[in-house]
Amino acid sequence: MTILSAFGQNRSLVFELTRREILGRYRGASFGLLWSLISPFLMLLVYTLAFGYIMKSRWPGSGGSTSEFALILFVGLTVHGFFAECLNRSPHLIVGNTSYVKRVVFPLDTLVWSMTFSALFHLFMNTLVLLALQLFWTGKVHATSLLLPAVVAPLIVLTVGVGWFVSALGVYLRDIGQVVGVLSAAMLFLSSAIVPVQSVPAAYRWVFQANPLTFIIDQARQVVIWGGMPDWRGLAVYTVVAVLVAILGHTVFQKLRRGFAAVL
Repeated sequence: MTILSAFGQNRSLVFELTRREILGRYRGASFGLLWSLISPFLMLLVYTLAFGYIMKSRWPGSGGSTSEFALILFVGLTVHGFFAECLNRSPHLIVGNTSYVKRVVFPLDTLVWSMTFSALFHLFMNTLVLLALQLFWTGKVHATSLLLPAVVAPLIVLTVGVGWFVSALGVYLRDIGQVVGVLSAAMLFLSSAIVPVQSVPAAYRWVFQANPLTFIIDQARQVVIWGGMPDWRGLAVYTVVAVLVAILGHTVFQKLRRGFAAVL
């Protein structure tokens, strides 16, 4: 089974699982799905207060205003939030759905797709908040913002591949759930999400540049904040690497799934 057939042959199932997951998260809340808009807005306020007003941080090459800094920061937090949500949930994805494991005909690899689409929904809602605030603060939204899906697409492929790999290992290595929590935090602070790579000492910049989130964050800011074109060649290379990771992740998942029922 190819990495796309896991989704293509079970589209209806993936969309239904995604819908149930999204609605289930907000079930019982007074504001319901509105929290998907309220939460990122509150998150932006906290980080803007901490970094913009208290620490007086400014982004190199920007206009220097607090509102622009807040938007720049929000782009990085949004991209990281998408990847971190999937990474943190992956170790418990199979372990938390033992009823599906015992059903021989159930395509377990679709669980990773539904998890990714659920995180993608929140990424979409965060983007709406970002564009609304940009319009409010600056009075305009760049047309290049329409290219954001093309920028994020390679990260989606990479995230699915990592999700297959980590979720399969999570069945056999329960401690991996503790490791990914630390790794998720490290990927935030060792990326360009909240730290400009230009301000990092040259000897340590390779750590930030090796972080797979840094390139996508920088390209997202390029099209949304500064209204420029993305690095198409860089995105092409990133896509090739992401596809290879996805193929490897799916191969590992398919091999390890044979022992899921025995372990669980």
